[in-house]
Amino acid sequence: MISNRISLAITGASGAQYGLRLLECLLDAGHEVYLMVSQPAQVVIATETDFDLPGRSDEQQLFLTEYFNAADNQLHVFGRDQWMSPVASGSNTARAMVICPCSSATLSAIANGASRDLIERAADVMLKERRPLILLHREMPVSTIHLENMLKLSQLGVTIMPASPGFYHHPQSIGELIDFVVARILDHLKIEHTLVPRWSEEQH
Repeated sequence: MISNRISLAITGASGAQYGLRLLECLLDAGHEVYLMVSQPAQVVIATETDFDLPGRSDEQQLFLTEYFNAADNQLHVFGRDQWMSPVASGSNTARAMVICPCSSATLSAIANGASRDLIERAADVMLKERRPLILLHREMPVSTIHLENMLKLSQLGVTIMPASPGFYHHPQSIGELIDFVVARILDHLKIEHTLVPRWSEEQH
């Protein structure tokens, strides 16, 4: 069913760990995931993580399915030019899309309707179909251009989520900081989780 499908794109901004952790949580929760990994994101993943992610989309699908112990046909990975994939059309796309992390270049392309590759086209489909689109922007400081693009997209109903972890739950590791951000994304996707305590539940 379409209600169980989530599109996830990982672009070349720093913070690949957010996207990989979100992928893990979506698969663990039993959701079908349409995944797109940009070429710059592959470079960032190799730089920031211990993942030895293959370059081809079919090899990525096999690697990530095995790594996260996903069910058969639960994870579908698409390359930048696979225009016949479901995410390229409003007739067969997911119920929501997350770009995590979202580079400023991708932010700009979506705000201006560029649709130069599959990630940008998939985001454009979410806009035209008026389905949830979440962008985890990972940049600081932000320029006036970035802010103008965010405002334009926010006015179209896009949820802009800066990668801003909280500290009220007294995190003890980088993983807990990552989980805080991923938890907020899952909240907006209306997916139950127990990644972090909620405000006022465990105050010390």
